[in-house]
Amino acid sequence: MTLTILSARGVDLTVRRAAAADVPAVVALLERDPVARARGDYEDVVDASAYLRAFDRIDADPAQLLVVADLPDAPVVATMQLTWIPGLARAGATRLQVEAVRVDEEHRSRGIGEALVRWACEEGERQGATLVQLTSDRTRDRAHAFYERLGFVASHVGFKRRLG
Repeated sequence: MTLTILSARGVDLTVRRAAAADVPAVVALLERDPVARARGDYEDVVDASAYLRAFDRIDADPAQLLVVADLPDAPVVATMQLTWIPGLARAGATRLQVEAVRVDEEHRSRGIGEALVRWACEEGERQGATLVQLTSDRTRDRAHAFYERLGFVASHVGFKRRLG
């Protein structure tokens, strides 16, 4: 992926593949999320190197892309993870799964999330995806309205099950 400059309400936003050096900033964005905190996602993490091992696995997989967005005066103000999923359903369609979209609280409502998600949809299409899908916690009403405004439809009910 090459470096991409987007305009988010007149501000240049650099979208790029995350590097190992970005992992602490990405984890900080994820940890500050109130829904993730309420689930206890980060309470039991005692081995910070687990994040770097996960990053290495993501970065080595050609079907995965961890993205960060930088402003000229602020690095890593947003992140998301993209996964291309080839399948037999829908006549052999490839889906783009969008996960862990986060924009730093200080930089919200500036068009960054919208620019990032629109870019993801365009990148998905460039890479051969015919459908973009994502899940959002049922308590995130503002996020749901945001995704619907961008053309997403709440078409399915999702299920999760913890393992281990």
